[in-house]
Amino acid sequence: MTWYLLGLVAGFGLLVWSAGKFVEGAASTAKQLGVPMLLIGVLVVGFGTSAPEMVVSAMAAMEGNPALALGNALGSNIVNIALILGVTAVIAPIAVHSGIVKKELPLLLGISLLSGVCVLDGRLSLGEGLVLLAGFFGLIGWSVVAALKGKNDTLETGVEAEIPAMSLGASVAWLVVGLVLLVASSRLLVWSAVGIAEAFGVSDLIIGLTIVALGTSLPELAASIVAIKKGEHDLAVGNVVGSNMFNILAVIGIAAVIHPMENIAREVLTRDWVVMMGLTLALFAMAYGRKGRQGRINRVEGALLLGVYVGYNLVLGASIGAF
Repeated sequence: MTWYLLGLVAGFGLLVWSAGKFVEGAASTAKQLGVPMLLIGVLVVGFGTSAPEMVVSAMAAMEGNPALALGNALGSNIVNIALILGVTAVIAPIAVHSGIVKKELPLLLGISLLSGVCVLDGRLSLGEGLVLLAGFFGLIGWSVVAALKGKNDTLETGVEAEIPAMSLGASVAWLVVGLVLLVASSRLLVWSAVGIAEAFGVSDLIIGLTIVALGTSLPELAASIVAIKKGEHDLAVGNVVGSNMFNILAVIGIAAVIHPMENIAREVLTRDWVVMMGLTLALFAMAYGRKGRQGRINRVEGALLLGVYVGYNLVLGASIGAF
C-alpha cells in the first residue's frame, strides 16, 4: 500500500509538470515553424489543461481498466464545476460575459446530453467512441474558425507572452521529454490507482471518480485561480467549460475506441451523470443572468457548488461503506 500511495503522489506531481512542459514545447515548436499565434492559442488552452485526463484515460483503457477512464472523465467534470468554480467564486465572484452563455455553454449542455445517451444502454461501443472523437475534432475546427473570425492583437499578445523563448532544438526536446514523461507518469498513476482500489476493495470507477479525477484536474484549478486573480473572469469560466467538453468528447471517446465498455454500472447514469448534468445546468442558470443583468457566480453560489461537491463525495463514500 505504501508504494501505491507514493506512486500516486509522484504520478500526480510528474503528470502536472510534464503536461505543462509538453504544451510549452509544442507551442514553442509551432511558433518556431511559423504557425499562426491564434492556432497556437487553441493548442495551449485546449490541450494544456486536458492533456492529463486524455493520457491517463488512454493508459487506463490500454491496460484493461476502461471504468477508471470513464470515472476520470465524469469525475473531472464534476470537480471542474463544483470544486474549481466553487473555490474560484468564493475567492472572488465570477462575472460571465454573454459570449460564453450564447456559444460555449449551450454546446456543453448538448455534449453532456450526448454522453448520457451513449451510456443509456449500459455500454460504450467502438462506434460511439468514434462519434465522440469526431465531435472532438469538429470542436477543434470550430474553435479555430471562431478564433480566426474574432482575431485581435490582444489575444495574440496574451498567448505569445505565455510561450517561453526557446530555440527550435530546445522546443522539440521539451516536446519529446514532456510527452515521454506524460505517458510514464500516467502509467504510474494508473498502476497506483488500480492498486489502491484493489487494496480497499473498491471499483476502478470509484477511484476514477474521486482520486484520479481530482488529481488530473489540478491544472484547471491552478489556471482558474490565477485567471480570477488577474481579473480574467471569462478565462476562468471558459477554461472549465472547454475542459468539460474535451473530457466528454476526447477522454471518453479515446477510452471507448481503445477498449469498448460493456456492462457499465447503472450508477454511472443514475448517479454520476445526473450530478454532472445537474451541475452543468446550474452553471448555465448562474451564468445566464437575471432581469437583463450580466451573469455572475457569486460567493454564495460558489459555496453551494462546494457543498454539492462535498455531498457527492459523501455519497460515494457511503456507497463503499467508507462512512
